[in-house]
Amino acid sequence: MAVGSDLAKQAEVTPEDVVRSLEFDILFGGLRPRERLVEDSLIRRFGAKRHVVRHALAELERMGIVVRVPNRGATVRDFTAAEVEEIAEVREILQRQAAQRMPLPAPPDLIAALEAAQRRHDAAVASRDPRAIDDANEAFHNAFFDACGNEHLSDAIAHYAYLSRAMRLYPMVDPPLLETLRSEHWAMIDALRTGDRAVLRRLVVDHIQHSKKIYLDVRRSLDRPAERGRR
Repeated sequence: MAVGSDLAKQAEVTPEDVVRSLEFDILFGGLRPRERLVEDSLIRRFGAKRHVVRHALAELERMGIVVRVPNRGATVRDFTAAEVEEIAEVREILQRQAAQRMPLPAPPDLIAALEAAQRRHDAAVASRDPRAIDDANEAFHNAFFDACGNEHLSDAIAHYAYLSRAMRLYPMVDPPLLETLRSEHWAMIDALRTGDRAVLRRLVVDHIQHSKKIYLDVRRSLDRPAERGRR
């Protein structure tokens, strides 16, 4: 069953409602890579008009997590292993450069802002609320990379992070890994506070690897039935 909440009881279902719910399903494993998104089924599920569903699917395609093929409909995007590695490589380069530009030791107001953002993330992790975790995680990373002082660089980081959302958020439902990610956030703050640039550069690269590994594992699990069927 899909993870997202059923919106059918709402009087007016908007494309944004549908996007948010389907994005949630995709990012947290309720809808897996290659799974079809059938318009008629979505219309029944959300109680929405066809144009609303089509608008939502177009937005998910623009976000990069849904693929639409003429005469074949929409499916959850399946990033190839090569795409996963290439996107991760670009993110590593950008994030390492951002860490290189950050003023060290970081000013107290930046540390205070990041600590406040991370306390919000801590609370979300403790509540095991995936939506709250997602929102808090985004807020932390946006504030963190904005500290590089280069708006174009931080925008590029946000772009590639958004492109990789479907890969990046599978860890949000893994409690032990959530604790690892949370502790890495605090380590980043500590590296900023103490001025340890080498640790900071390592952390922003290591932080990407968890979701990459999980997504590649998910892809391999999807490939195994097809491989068995060919034998």
